[in-house]
Amino acid sequence: MRPFSLLVKPASADCNLRCRYCFYLGKQFLYPETARHRMSPDVLERMIHSYMATVQPQYAFGWQGGEPTLMGLDFFRQITELQQRHAPRGATIANGLQTNATLIDDALAEHLARFQFLVGVSLDGPPELHDGNRITIDGRGTHADVMRGIAHLREHRVEFNILTLVNQANVRQAPAIYRYLVDQGFRFHQYIECVEYDAAGQLQPYAINGPEWGDFLCALFDAWYAEDARRVSIRLFDSILAMRVDGVANTCHMATDCCQYLVVEHNGDVYPCDFFVTPDLKLGNVMTDTWEAMLESPVYGSFGARKRQWNERCDACEYARYCAGDCPKNRPLHGHDPRGLSPLCEGWKRFYAHTNERFDELARQIRSERAHRDQLWKGPSPTHGSPPSRNADCPCGSGRKYKRCCGKATP
Repeated sequence: MRPFSLLVKPASADCNLRCRYCFYLGKQFLYPETARHRMSPDVLERMIHSYMATVQPQYAFGWQGGEPTLMGLDFFRQITELQQRHAPRGATIANGLQTNATLIDDALAEHLARFQFLVGVSLDGPPELHDGNRITIDGRGTHADVMRGIAHLREHRVEFNILTLVNQANVRQAPAIYRYLVDQGFRFHQYIECVEYDAAGQLQPYAINGPEWGDFLCALFDAWYAEDARRVSIRLFDSILAMRVDGVANTCHMATDCCQYLVVEHNGDVYPCDFFVTPDLKLGNVMTDTWEAMLESPVYGSFGARKRQWNERCDACEYARYCAGDCPKNRPLHGHDPRGLSPLCEGWKRFYAHTNERFDELARQIRSERAHRDQLWKGPSPTHGSPPSRNADCPCGSGRKYKRCCGKATP
């Protein structure tokens, strides 16, 4: 069985906020039988137990929403208790939590720290760029609430990164957003493009187009490269370097298929991707179906192959290996044909043309540093012993932890 991870929606699309651009909020209407959606203890245990009965290099759980912290502290205690109970001997368990952070308090932060959750916090920049879209049910901006949640994470030394959705409100503010996040002491960033269509197949007013995305990425890269290329981690840039140095596609939009993970809804329903939680793509349910059966279903196979069915213009593109036609959710679909050209295509090309030589230089530096490190650590000596521990500062001087820098390549 091919390794896979789980992306779990324990509260379905339920959320304490009403972000104007949320793509998942409408999914609550898939389950109209109740207004409040919560994963039951039975579904939680069956999901964890059956997943950990499969053979995986790492048992990876991503807890998302909606807003997963609506489940409360006791639910997260159940998660870790069940994982410890059902984990095979010697298993590696990884938990990620994507959250708006407004409900994180001291007790939850302590639990997340204790069990080494990696937390992603949604923050669209300074208040004037964040508060227009990320609002409460009664229309109030949430920037101060998010920062309060982050303070709890910091107090307990929870590892977290910042996820910024690039939309019409902030797409022209790349340097300002980047500098704001760095000034706040945030060293791990993820920038996601907002591409959503209306019923007529037109981009939503809050979505961005290709040239805007390209200009944003170019400005972001210039700011990062000028001052912080070895101090600040930007996921997209890290992924590009991983592709150049190791030939590894470690983000799904760079992969040549869409078979990286499975989505589990609150009631145990399973889907191939959280952008494609639709009745026609339901693979089964954890209470009645095996993982093997769902992974081998014709629906999953045909869905995964969509990524390779790209627009004919992608065949001649020199940058195709970095996007593989872009995420299918970005492509304007005509019926079930996935060969629509992504509206971001022009922007991706602009970005790669602008940064190609500098990425080459960074890749050369990484290879050189690895070769030097490997020479130093070839064997114990009075001066050089074993590699540092995974949580120690990386000796290359990047300022990152060893496990997130040069340690990625250590066998």
